[in-house]
Amino acid sequence: MAMLSVNPATGEEMARFEEFGDREVEERVQKAREAFKVWRKTPVDKRAAYLQATAGYLRQNKGELARLMTLEMGKPIAQAEAEVEKCAWACEYFAEKGAEFLSPIPKEGTGHQAYVAFRPLGPVLAIMPWNFPFWQVFRFAAPALMAGNVGLLKHASNVPQCSLAIEKIFREVGYPDGVFQSLLISGKKASELIGHPAIAAATLTGSGGAGEKVGEAAGRALKKVVLELGGSDPFIVLADADLKEAARVGAWARNQNNGQSCIAAKRFIVEEKVADEFLHHFQREVAALKVGDPLDPETQIGPLARGDLRDTLEDQVERSVKEGAQLLLGGRREGPGFYYDPGILTRVTPSMPAGCEELFGPVAAVLIAKDEEEAIRLANDTSYGLGASLWTRDLEKAERLAGDIEAGSVFINGMVASDPRLPFGGVKASGHGRELSEFGIREFVNIQTVWIGPEKK
Repeated sequence: MAMLSVNPATGEEMARFEEFGDREVEERVQKAREAFKVWRKTPVDKRAAYLQATAGYLRQNKGELARLMTLEMGKPIAQAEAEVEKCAWACEYFAEKGAEFLSPIPKEGTGHQAYVAFRPLGPVLAIMPWNFPFWQVFRFAAPALMAGNVGLLKHASNVPQCSLAIEKIFREVGYPDGVFQSLLISGKKASELIGHPAIAAATLTGSGGAGEKVGEAAGRALKKVVLELGGSDPFIVLADADLKEAARVGAWARNQNNGQSCIAAKRFIVEEKVADEFLHHFQREVAALKVGDPLDPETQIGPLARGDLRDTLEDQVERSVKEGAQLLLGGRREGPGFYYDPGILTRVTPSMPAGCEELFGPVAAVLIAKDEEEAIRLANDTSYGLGASLWTRDLEKAERLAGDIEAGSVFINGMVASDPRLPFGGVKASGHGRELSEFGIREFVNIQTVWIGPEKK
């Protein structure tokens, strides 16, 4: 089966690649197994030096790598360049902090000495999405490699050039052969590969359906798995919020990366007494966003990554309108390419597609809450639980309400964002496990207890 690389801004095919055959996949898996024997014994300071060199390579080649992202999945070029910088930051962060996070932890015990050590597991299969084609990979790879694991990347089928470019980065930097490799295979093949004896663990960022398949395969094989499965993140605006600032940040929180982010603000839950004023500011901010050629540095919103994604978004909007939602702004497909004008849906209820499904594109759903209690109830009235943004001037109240929100992250008076220093992940249908920070680097390790006798008398 061929994997196509299509320019979303024009709809034109740029390249195609044949899926790897069973023999090539097996050769790469065995190479990863052998590389792990070397890499796990590589001193932590040397692993850190490799990561520092990776950061340097990313920055040195930022223009070329960013352009590839833009051409292959439609990300505006300024955001693509920022993504490369963020990958470099993650490499530097784990290079600097990895030894600390992996240091043995002394423990009390019955013996002469006891401590907890963190040992690498082995080859980790990373099944990654297209929307942040470099960042999603590096936020896994930097901590996993620093911990002594090796990586096998099954990237999304619509970004094969990005997948191969990432493999090239590790090769050009000079990592031992097989430490990080790309696999051009289908999702079905990736799920089957989890059961391979050489695969130690798996990580997935993707849809709920993909998460069920990967989770089932990992459970059957008794393998560790981390799942990040998207969300329908609430952006809660209480009556005492700075409405202009909430509207400004909210417009970007919904529409960054062409609206295609798992942690994008998707459901805007606004207290009734300030709903009209917030909508006035919000509509103006969204309308001012510049849609255009993603290679233009001034463009803020480009096309969706694929035509079927635009079709799905359009269908969700149309079904919501049929059920009583009002399209306040946008909601039109444009061409050539897979463009969809940024939209705002009002009069949304939790039962509508816009209220209960993940809208993966530049459309905001606005729900009205009579008070803060109902706002929190609406925020939690979803199967997802990835991130949430809460806006109020009362920080004491904000911290209290944050404890009632069912989400892996709560950002107060700011938009939800990933940061190498902070754990990232969700609850409920948004998955389990964490990436980034000391929690992320310890996901793919054997947390080993070492007890040294003799036993205390």
